[in-house]
Amino acid sequence: MTLYLAAFLGGALTLLSPCILPVLPFLLARADQPWRLRLALLAGMALVFSAVATLAAVAANWAVHVNEAGRVAAMLVLALFGLTLMSPTLATLLARPGVLLGNALAERGGTPRGGRESVAAAVLLGAATGLLWTPCAGPILGLVLSAAAWAGPTPHTATLLLAYASGAACMLAVVLSAGAGVMAVLRRRLGMGEWLRRLLGAAVLAGVASIAVGASLPLAAKASATEGLETRLLELLAPPRGPVAAAMAGGAIDHPAETARRPYRSTLPVEGALPALDGAVQWLNSAPLSAQQLRGKVVLVDFWTYSCINCIRTLPYIRAWAEKYRDQGLVVIGVHTPEFAFERKVDNVRQAVNEFKLDFPVAVDSEFRLWRAFDNNYWPAIYLADAQGKLRYHQFGEGRYESTEEAIRALLKEAGQSAKGSDGDAAVKPNATDIQAAPDLARLASQESYLGYRQATGMVSPERLRPDVAMHYSAAPLQLNQWSLSGTWKVGAEAVSLQQADGSIAYRFSARDLHLVLGPGEDGRPVRFVVSVDGQAPGELHGADIDAAGNGTVSRTRLFQLVRQRGGVKPRRFEVRFLDPGATAYAFTFG
Repeated sequence: MTLYLAAFLGGALTLLSPCILPVLPFLLARADQPWRLRLALLAGMALVFSAVATLAAVAANWAVHVNEAGRVAAMLVLALFGLTLMSPTLATLLARPGVLLGNALAERGGTPRGGRESVAAAVLLGAATGLLWTPCAGPILGLVLSAAAWAGPTPHTATLLLAYASGAACMLAVVLSAGAGVMAVLRRRLGMGEWLRRLLGAAVLAGVASIAVGASLPLAAKASATEGLETRLLELLAPPRGPVAAAMAGGAIDHPAETARRPYRSTLPVEGALPALDGAVQWLNSAPLSAQQLRGKVVLVDFWTYSCINCIRTLPYIRAWAEKYRDQGLVVIGVHTPEFAFERKVDNVRQAVNEFKLDFPVAVDSEFRLWRAFDNNYWPAIYLADAQGKLRYHQFGEGRYESTEEAIRALLKEAGQSAKGSDGDAAVKPNATDIQAAPDLARLASQESYLGYRQATGMVSPERLRPDVAMHYSAAPLQLNQWSLSGTWKVGAEAVSLQQADGSIAYRFSARDLHLVLGPGEDGRPVRFVVSVDGQAPGELHGADIDAAGNGTVSRTRLFQLVRQRGGVKPRRFEVRFLDPGATAYAFTFG
């Protein structure tokens, strides 16, 4: 119930965001209608938004295409609506053939035909508005959409989206009520009913044009005040952990902070049963394993994905535990569950397994079946099961390695093992370097930033962002944690793709390490690039994947370490310039 309340209040906060502005003309044009028609419009808007958002969140291509086709149809419907407000003659012509759509539009221009109110017409207009409504994806809406993407369009996520839309609809009802009073005064005292109707028609057309050219997306990106309120709301409500609530807690997608320590308990509680381990599309380094086969063994399950910096920095410990306690009866299983589409390809996962020198079994969970079986919400996530097949311990995110190893040893002792390696009782201390080195959390002032429009924040290029359209972008002055594009790019849902050579991405950051998930174009041809830091070659600030002059090459999609500040850490302006077309960039991470 708390999560539904958070979703409702998050939707209500949308009214404070500038990205709601393109929707307001459609609503104000209906402000003088009876309340039953206004409520029908808002209900249609909320229902269609929640349905389409549920489909769009599951990342199926057909759902995306249906959504885009629906947006085009909605813009046509509302554009006709605006034209009928400006021209009663056009409204009459549209109504004459008796077409339902024409009748509905004509009725919105004045008194309903025959004195009867048309609830269906109001719902039609509300549905069209819902298809165009792009509220700012603040923390609350973001966590619900993320949960829908992982778990599929379940009734739970659909009703959460409906709660979000209902919160926004309630606040918009207030706008409708206020607008009705204002327009009544204007008509009564100034005698400008006809001109007011035409003005509203022009505003509706302007709203359609604004959405058509993508003006609402930059507005959404600038809604930092609303996002701050939503974040504070999440902190106050503090919902219990669950498939969606855990995502709200901040660990659903790569979070670098270590979780709070808790005292180690020698008697670990039972947290459930080890799932059956069915559903992986393929197993690497092993034949398929089952929970039944593993009875009598202590089992460590590590959820990871190969472009996740937090997962990469955990792998040295996973490898060390697998080696130290293998002969004591510990079985380590990596479960690779993808975040980006390129991580679904088995060959990419196999190459990453070889690069990270993982010799333990890895289940390729590209369909999220094991993820859902564990009710997991984190990358990385570690689960420990005892010899009886009961889950006894979990660790979400980086850190607490000593506590995790103590839990491994406790379960091995329960199974009758000595729980000692060649070095006795000493905890493992892997020699992690380069990209696998532990983060410098004390001096970390930059957080993960996605570049695709679905989750992008901080983009400040002066041009209006056009989703899935190749266009030229320009560099801009940067404040801390802002970034800009330069050159001809196509901004997609997950990533940005360079369409012509000599394009660049700039970011102002403050952290020891800067990483960027990069890939070549669709043809797979290598892409050369050059990195600069504060306008100069990086020199001793170069990361593991470039030389001191800043030169590097993208030949496959993975996470690249491009900057490592040695010694002091201070804010820097990073820029990567691509010498060849086709480069695809997904997300910045820091350490």
